[in-house]
Amino acid sequence: MNKTSSRSHTVVTLEFTKVKSLGEKKTRTTSIINLVDLAGSEKQSQAQTSGDRLKEGNAINSSLSALGNVISALADISTGKSKKGSHVPYRDSALTRMLQQALGGNSSTIMVCAIRPGNLYYEETLNTLKYADRAKKIKNKPVINESPQDKLIRELMDENAKLKSGVGAGTDGGGGTSEEAAKALADAELRMKQNEAKMADLNRSWEDKLKEA
Repeated sequence: MNKTSSRSHTVVTLEFTKVKSLGEKKTRTTSIINLVDLAGSEKQSQAQTSGDRLKEGNAINSSLSALGNVISALADISTGKSKKGSHVPYRDSALTRMLQQALGGNSSTIMVCAIRPGNLYYEETLNTLKYADRAKKIKNKPVINESPQDKLIRELMDENAKLKSGVGAGTDGGGGTSEEAAKALADAELRMKQNEAKMADLNRSWEDKLKEA
C-alpha cells in the first residue's frame, strides 16, 4: 500500500472441457475456474493517495462493500434467515456480476483471507475476519449439468458394464444351481441387448427417425 501502486482486482478465468464418447456420440463436460485476487480495502489517511490512485481506492472499497452485501445475502439464504429466491444484489458492481456463478451458482468456492499484523491494522484485520466468517456460512451444492439423453446413455453403458462383469465372473457365485445360473446368464444377456438397442436408438439423429416415419 503506497502512493504509486495501482489499485485493482485481478480475475483469471480458466475453462476446462472434457470430451467423452458415449457410443457414437461425443459429450462435453465443461467446468470454469475463477482465480480471483481481491485488492484490500484501505483508508486514504493511511495510504496517502490522491488523484487517480484515490479514485481507484474508492472504487475498490465500493466493490468490496458490494461483494460483502452479496456474501451476507447468500449466507442469510443458506442459514434460513432469508427465503430461497430472495434478492441477491449481484448487479451492484461489475465484480459481483462477474463472479455471480462462482458465488451462489452451481459451484464450489474457496476463499483465502490475508490479514496484516499490527495495531495500526486492527480494524482492517477484524473486518477481514468478519468477511471470512460470513463467507463460510454460504452452502452451495454443485451438480453436473447434463442433458437427460446423455445421462440415460451413460447410465445404460454403466449398467451394461456391470452386467458384463457379472457374466464374466459367473452368475452362480451365490451357490445357486446350474439351472439358476443359466437363467441368470440368459437374463443378463437379454438385458444387455435391450440396453444396446436403447442406446442405438438414442444415438440416431432426428433426421433418420423422420425418414423412417
